Amino acid sequence: MLYYLFRFLEQYQIPGSHMWAYISFRSLLTLILSLLISAWFGERFIKYMKRRKISETARDRSIDPFGVEKVGVPSMGGIIIIVSILVPVLLLGRMRNIYLLLMIGTVIWLGFLGFLDDYIKIVRKKKDGLKGKYKIVGQVSIGLIVGLVLWASPDAKINENITTERQGIETVVTHKSESVKSLKTTIPFVKGHNLDYSNIMGFCGKYKNAMGWVLFVVMTILVVTAVSNGANLNDGMDGMCAGNSAIIGVALGILAYVSSHIEYASYLNIMYIPGSQELVVFLCAFIGAMIGFLWYNAYPAQVFMGDTGSLMIGGVIGVCAVIIHKELLLPILCGIFFVESLSVIIQTQAFKYYKRKNQRVRVFRATPIHDNFRKLNSQLDETSRYIFYNWPHRQFHESKITVRFWITTIILAALTIITLKIR
Repeated sequence: MLYYLFRFLEQYQIPGSHMWAYISFRSLLTLILSLLISAWFGERFIKYMKRRKISETARDRSIDPFGVEKVGVPSMGGIIIIVSILVPVLLLGRMRNIYLLLMIGTVIWLGFLGFLDDYIKIVRKKKDGLKGKYKIVGQVSIGLIVGLVLWASPDAKINENITTERQGIETVVTHKSESVKSLKTTIPFVKGHNLDYSNIMGFCGKYKNAMGWVLFVVMTILVVTAVSNGANLNDGMDGMCAGNSAIIGVALGILAYVSSHIEYASYLNIMYIPGSQELVVFLCAFIGAMIGFLWYNAYPAQVFMGDTGSLMIGGVIGVCAVIIHKELLLPILCGIFFVESLSVIIQTQAFKYYKRKNQRVRVFRATPIHDNFRKLNSQLDETSRYIFYNWPHRQFHESKITVRFWITTIILAALTIITLKIR
């Protein structure tokens, strides 16, 4: 709203009003405002939840053998994150931008889905919360909506990159002058740059383009659902998910910015996406909200984000990657989320497999994988056999595990950006 106000005042030559045209100014202002809102609102939210005695189920020493029982810690802290994102974006963003509208819709949709789960668990005292099938339906629905909007909207277009060689030595990258609907996406490490979904569906003949869009929508659903669940599993230690998500947000912000700048896009040989600069404003609000939330969520946590925050965070990351055509970079960028999900799948399937043989076998001490690093051997089920019984050789404090996961995510984020030049 403020963006349109100051752009209106610019025609009257009001000093400083022209600053609102600069994406860097609005992005940094959004980051600062998001931080201030999360700090101010977070304190009041925690006090309110404590007065109402709305808190997470007590976490005992069997979960964190090095810590103390976490009793009376409020949950639903994702509300702090949502407010800290939406208020700055609504004030400073260009609300006519289709990409920004999709991000706002994702925050509201998945935030509400996570809120229902937390409300049922904490307020209604039902341990299992919202049934898993309803969560999946909610995640699939927003993925379907995003995919269909990107297919149908006339504003969701890109300028495809073209490479030409001069005398076999110099490679020059240019972009098509006309923006088009495109099914191309960036591939890491591959010199061919892009993968075209319609080419994958080439066996459909004259219908390959239509089936390419079907594949794109399905891919969007898979990405949003997978990353949302991965973030949800990663939210198991104080500051873990918020810190990792802030780092991922920085990497996505860089990718969104270079995708919106035709010269940088040419230099990196990636697609130029007009309008994606508004994602930088959104991601600065996202980063600010994550860092601000860490003020209260760092060990020992004063508030937990709950599914209200974690489901929304993963969905936002997935949708943003799809919009800038970088979804195939997510297995690297969100490597921590991927490994967390994979560890749970491996543990579950292995247990079921050996159970049919009347054996009790587990692969890890505990899953998601971050719990494996703090589980004491003395706390293991003596009736089960563990494949990785002696890994790691000792247990680590929660805060050390969290920081090391952050460092891993920083490395993965740097590698994700480097892949654009490694090609």
